[in-house]
Amino acid sequence: MVSRTDGAERINLFALVVYVPDPLARFLDDLRRELVPGCLPRAHVTILPPRPLAPDIDPAIEHARKLTSGFAPFNLAAGEVEIFAPTDVIYIGINEGERELREISQALNQGPLSFGEPYPYHPHITLAQDLTREQVGPLYELARSRWAAYPYSRRLRAERAYFVQATAACTWVDLAEFPLSGVPVS
Repeated sequence: MVSRTDGAERINLFALVVYVPDPLARFLDDLRRELVPGCLPRAHVTILPPRPLAPDIDPAIEHARKLTSGFAPFNLAAGEVEIFAPTDVIYIGINEGERELREISQALNQGPLSFGEPYPYHPHITLAQDLTREQVGPLYELARSRWAAYPYSRRLRAERAYFVQATAACTWVDLAEFPLSGVPVS
């Protein structure tokens, strides 16, 4: 996911994400480009998977702003490289922060952001998708090897969420930024 305005036509597909910071983001973006040459990544964890919305997106943005402000910042930790069996998407699972991500996702998937998900929500960081059957095994092993050698922290702090819109060029544009400003529950 690249967040930029490159003049590409925007399409009716929106999501809510937490961006991964450097140096982890740089590593993940480089790995994703190695696995899928030509990919234009921006490392992130999706809170609300991509969905079409009504033409007037302002109510959806306000709904997201209101609900995310009630959630406190939380820690995330990237887990192991895995594969979604039905789609052959290679991803890194989330070991810590999964409960919080699920709570936010469930709270948001209502009202103007409501959407019938094709798959159950599963927090993750995508590494490779739209692969042929023949590519999956070798790319999975390459991803596992590279990830095992990553020398820095796999943890990050989710403090802000970004409401993004897809473009016809397979990039994403940031439309709004929401601080997670709720008070943690002890």
